[in-house]
Amino acid sequence: MTEVNRPPRPPRQGGWTRFVTARPRLSLLVALVLTALAVLAGGGVADRLGSGGWEDPDAESTYATSALERAFPDSQPNFLLLVDAGEASVDDPAVAAEADRLAERLAAEEGVIGVGSYWRTGSPALRAEDGRQALIAARITGDESEASRTLERIAPDFRGTHGPVDVQLGGMVSVMHEMQTTIEEDLLRAELIALPVTLVLLVMVFGSAVAALLPLGVGIVAILGTNAVLRGLTEFTDVSVFALNLTTALGLGLAIDYALFIVRRFREQLALGDDPSTAVGTTLRTAGRTVLFSALTVAVSLAAMLLFPQYFLRSFAYAGIAVVLLAAAAALILLPAALLLLGHRVNSLDLRRALRRGRRPRPDGPGEREEGRAWGRTATLVMRRAPFFALGTTAVLVLLGLPFLGVKFGTADDRQLPSSAESHVVQQHIRDGFPGNPGGGLEILAEGRATGTQYAAYKQRVAALPDALRVDGPLVKGDTAYFTVQPKGEAVDEPAQRLVAELRSVGAPFDTKVTGAAAVLVDSKDAIGEKLPWAALFITVVTLILVFLLTGSVLIPIQAVVLNALSLTAMFGAVVWVFQDGHLSGPLGFTSPGSIETTVPVLMFCMAFGLSMDYGVFLLSRIKEEYDRTGDHRESVRHGLQRTGGLITAAAVILAVVLVAIGTSRVTNTKMLGLGIALAVLMDAMVVRSLLVPSVMRLTGRATWWAPAPLRRLHHRFGLSESEPPPPQRAPEGKPSRPRETPDHADAGAGTRS
Repeated sequence: MTEVNRPPRPPRQGGWTRFVTARPRLSLLVALVLTALAVLAGGGVADRLGSGGWEDPDAESTYATSALERAFPDSQPNFLLLVDAGEASVDDPAVAAEADRLAERLAAEEGVIGVGSYWRTGSPALRAEDGRQALIAARITGDESEASRTLERIAPDFRGTHGPVDVQLGGMVSVMHEMQTTIEEDLLRAELIALPVTLVLLVMVFGSAVAALLPLGVGIVAILGTNAVLRGLTEFTDVSVFALNLTTALGLGLAIDYALFIVRRFREQLALGDDPSTAVGTTLRTAGRTVLFSALTVAVSLAAMLLFPQYFLRSFAYAGIAVVLLAAAAALILLPAALLLLGHRVNSLDLRRALRRGRRPRPDGPGEREEGRAWGRTATLVMRRAPFFALGTTAVLVLLGLPFLGVKFGTADDRQLPSSAESHVVQQHIRDGFPGNPGGGLEILAEGRATGTQYAAYKQRVAALPDALRVDGPLVKGDTAYFTVQPKGEAVDEPAQRLVAELRSVGAPFDTKVTGAAAVLVDSKDAIGEKLPWAALFITVVTLILVFLLTGSVLIPIQAVVLNALSLTAMFGAVVWVFQDGHLSGPLGFTSPGSIETTVPVLMFCMAFGLSMDYGVFLLSRIKEEYDRTGDHRESVRHGLQRTGGLITAAAVILAVVLVAIGTSRVTNTKMLGLGIALAVLMDAMVVRSLLVPSVMRLTGRATWWAPAPLRRLHHRFGLSESEPPPPQRAPEGKPSRPRETPDHADAGAGTRS
């Protein structure tokens, strides 16, 4: 009895594939409606976001600041009028009369309290050393949004020329308001730059204009959805305006990454002869699984910022987790529906066709198409000289990171803004021309009943501290009093930080708490130092678990974590060399404060580590797929880099374009964030993935895939990979069929290569 040859059945579609492809038109219609609702829900989100959030809400300095605001509003001015008398003296009767009128008008404004001035108090700290300028100080009440609205209302009435004086606005409220406005304007400009450039790059990658538009659509859906999520979160918690930059960068970058791999795999399956429905099913079972793992890995890295108390960092976790999950959902639900409807038309409008005229076409049959041959040759060369590339690349990356050993941490201030910003100009005048750095002192809150003698004795002990320049006060109201201590040197430099510790160690017959810029910095550093090991442990453990579930190996997850951390050294070194030390400050257009804001390195680490793992997952999944198919370790590494090297590089370049567009911001922290992470992404894709990963995997050899038997069983049960069950292989004529090495043999390192 002869066996009848029958065509192989198409792979059975799983429940997820059936769900995604059952009603593609309905899926896209629902997505369109939800996106429109997201536009409405997320409208005006920037107006509800804060521009602070660097302090620890549970710190001693935060408590003292709030208590002083309630008891002594004059002690916490956040709004300044810089009164410039021109060639006259601020003591000129006409100037003094006009300044008094301005102070009276300001005191009459709703939402303004605690108005004081040089002309009312005679304080030398409020008068410039040249006698040409002096200050009117006040406090605008309410939270950040309320204070910003009050500032917008009163600013036109006070800014400009008033009789014999010119007035400029400053203070922390003005700094925060200008920062928020500048970020909104810069973000719009960044989007206008990034979107068309990204579209051009996508066309260059895909050739087809239709295929190029799909990743861009996924990114727009993710961004608009995240804006709606952030708008909802502002009803319950504080959210930083800086998070909008992350929404744009990750929304476009990750959505494009995910869509690139989905569309690329779909087009590969079409080229292999699959019909659109089968191609979508295969794509979701392979590239779709990798996208899911990648999204989880990035989300885990960003979720670590929820462990920190500062809402500046927590805001990036809110925005990042939302945009990653929305980008993955759009790539795994909406994109397959669109691909199913488009079918072979996904290759329409091939804009590169004219460039290929006259070229000999390459075959597209299974196993015949040779894409990324340069990447395959690179992998072969690197593995042939694996020790040289592994040690050389590691040495260069460590060398690039050395400047970070000299990092100095500080607080965000007016120097985040461009030098032409009004509040920056005012504060620079104060730094350069006023004695004792007004506003840069430390305040001591004293709570509890005390006598004048006790206050005087305490003041004498404080004045004797080595880093204290001058002590003023106390001002007493009931059982509460406060002292102002002027440190030697700058407001947040090392002597000022030492003075905080000295003040907190001085004994007193009443409870004391210290606040001020240096105290906020000390408390912020302590909070980050306390939580940072837990955040690093969280990222490491969850990443190890996820990569193990993807690969089934014990060694690969460890390699992934170590190599990813190594890929960030250039970013951290560049941040210190450029933004702290001031190199390239002229061409890049920023003012270096001589320090790095405490929370920014944490944010950059979490973001860059997650994005590096994103590319690592894509490469490892393809290597694992080939290794499961052939059992050949070296060939698997070569094949994985050949098939993904160009795509990872293209994705990294596109994400870097978005990040560089963000980096054109006039706010220094945003510039640092965009340019620093762009550098990390490019270093990871072009150096670590192409040189370090293949060389290290060659050195570890077949032991790379080893796992003890219990973990192998765990992976076989719960793990996911980008592998399809291998079809039966028919040997070429004249050659015997070669048995494929089983995964168990491969993992144990006991199998023999055929």
